[in-house]
Amino acid sequence: MKKMSWFPIILCFVLVSFGGSSVSAQTCMNNGNFRSNGTYDANRRLILSSLPFNVTDQDGFFYNGLIGQEPNRVYARGMCIPGSTLEDCSDCIKTASDGLMESCPNQTEAYWWRGEPTLCLVHYSNTSISSSANLDPRAALTNTGDLTSNLTEFTKIWEDLAVRMIVIASTTKSTPSSSDNYYTANSAALEPFQDIYALMQCTPDLSSGDCEYCLRQSASDYQSCCGQKRGGVVMGRSCFFRWDLYTYSKASFENITVVSSPPPVNVPQAAGDGDENTTVNEKSSKGISAGIVAAITVPILVTILIVLVLGLVLCRRRKSYRRTEIETDSAISTENSSQYDFKTIQAATNKFSSTNKLGEGGFGEVYKGKLPNGTEVAVKRLSKNSGQGTREFRNEAVLVSKLQHRNLVRLLGFCMEGEEKILIYEFVPNKSLDYFLFDLEKQSQLDWTRRYKIIGGIARGILYLHQDSQLTIIHRDLKASNILLDVNMNPKISDFGLSTIFGIEQTQGNTHRVAGTYAYMSPEYAMHGQYSMKSDIYSFGVLVLEIISGKKNSGVYKMDETSTCGNLVTYAWRLWRKGSPLELVNPAIGRNYQRNEVTRCIHIALLCVQDNPDDRPMLSTIILMLTSNTITLPVPQLPGFFTRSMHRLDPLSEELVVSSQSTNKTFPH
Repeated sequence: MKKMSWFPIILCFVLVSFGGSSVSAQTCMNNGNFRSNGTYDANRRLILSSLPFNVTDQDGFFYNGLIGQEPNRVYARGMCIPGSTLEDCSDCIKTASDGLMESCPNQTEAYWWRGEPTLCLVHYSNTSISSSANLDPRAALTNTGDLTSNLTEFTKIWEDLAVRMIVIASTTKSTPSSSDNYYTANSAALEPFQDIYALMQCTPDLSSGDCEYCLRQSASDYQSCCGQKRGGVVMGRSCFFRWDLYTYSKASFENITVVSSPPPVNVPQAAGDGDENTTVNEKSSKGISAGIVAAITVPILVTILIVLVLGLVLCRRRKSYRRTEIETDSAISTENSSQYDFKTIQAATNKFSSTNKLGEGGFGEVYKGKLPNGTEVAVKRLSKNSGQGTREFRNEAVLVSKLQHRNLVRLLGFCMEGEEKILIYEFVPNKSLDYFLFDLEKQSQLDWTRRYKIIGGIARGILYLHQDSQLTIIHRDLKASNILLDVNMNPKISDFGLSTIFGIEQTQGNTHRVAGTYAYMSPEYAMHGQYSMKSDIYSFGVLVLEIISGKKNSGVYKMDETSTCGNLVTYAWRLWRKGSPLELVNPAIGRNYQRNEVTRCIHIALLCVQDNPDDRPMLSTIILMLTSNTITLPVPQLPGFFTRSMHRLDPLSEELVVSSQSTNKTFPH
């Protein structure tokens, strides 16, 4: 069969509602034909007729199979959106399969995204259905209405939502109870009574990178052609992207919860107060005048209303406090982690043998262990002499158990018996980033490809903490020793003892207890105790500079033999202003790297360490900057210069806790 020629994007300008029925696109491919009633036709009918059963028989409602021998072999796959019922999925797959057989009578390849009664995909071909992202042909449908709101503001909100969702869909799978498909649904507020709703999904046979590429390209092409429309959908063989300003269907957006505004509270008015129809006869006909009744009832009603309002405010504050300050041992028990008895942990670590010891920090000691089922683990044991460890133990135990992302270290369980407080993590074999980054002999093991991959992984992990997890988390202690590396050198963020949970509307916090590592602290946090997403972004910028240079930010560096320019951030800034940023590159990387890619990473890092937190980009923008060469980056402003030395601080202050730069840590301390 001849190879498929490029097929243009089909633009069908029809009304797209989120009721489901109108979202539909059949595409019969012009890459070969077959003879009716022949062997290929019989095989096609057989595999498509059995597809509804095969799809719904799978846990994730996804099936990819084949039937027959070459040259009459037929490949087919079917998929339903997560959350579909078995009956709706089966009906959708059957309708789409029957429709393709009727609409594409002799084409050797076709696909159909159908939106009734649920969203599903049916795709068949005479060649193996590739696991790579197939972008063409795609069908783009748009709402007939044009946007009436501020287009510039809308575009900013729309792009931010799209970028965040692409990252989620391509790096995390949907919940285990629904399917293994790459999927996400989300919303963003546009106006007081109008939200943008969006849904994205890739076929689960794609790699994470291909899913991201497919969704990003679909969103980009849609914005280029139809950005002024009020809603639309892009459907291809490998991914699906849909958005609208209107209400959503249960089948398509059941992961989004819309909370209706409560009805306004009507404050009763006193009878006769301002009522023109009230007469003297009406007043005199009652034992007590209306004025007296008003004088009694109005204060009572106002008092009740005030009490109710105060009660509501206190209730919300209490809930917010309980959410932010995790202070009870009972909260540690969660569905995502297991509780182990102390004897099991003692046996797993050979009674906490020194030969099993991986590292030590302010929290306590970390040991390698092996559970009875053979699973290797890292055991983090709270030191009995650690005065601040109990709070951090509770914080980390509860927090990490709620976070599930491939770029975050995974908590397997905990142990609490008597004075023993222990956390059990997945074992990450390649220790921490600083183990390789700052060792002259091991630096060469990190070529540029690996370093660039580590930068991207850290960024995705922080984005999950800041925007994509159920909670909004500020890490507050991002540094090289808290980035663990798995067997494939993929980064995993660890050590959440200092992390803070933000409330829904909260954007910044203040503390008198400044804790962390000075070399990575933003100026506003180190000097004023102000922390936010932007303080984590500052730390990320420092990390990127360290990854590129192989140098610690806590060191002192010279531009030449006669001038000293301070820490690594200052040094990188001077090189940038001098026009020679690549002098920063670690010689251990060699010459096998893309100059533009490295320069772009240095540029992004300098944007992250700018003095004004408002000038630092958000993580969703940073990831877009890292993955797209077409975006023009703003000019970085002056970094946050301040002396990172202990003499600037009051050594007698009990409210200021600063940990020194940790080295050779193999696990979070």
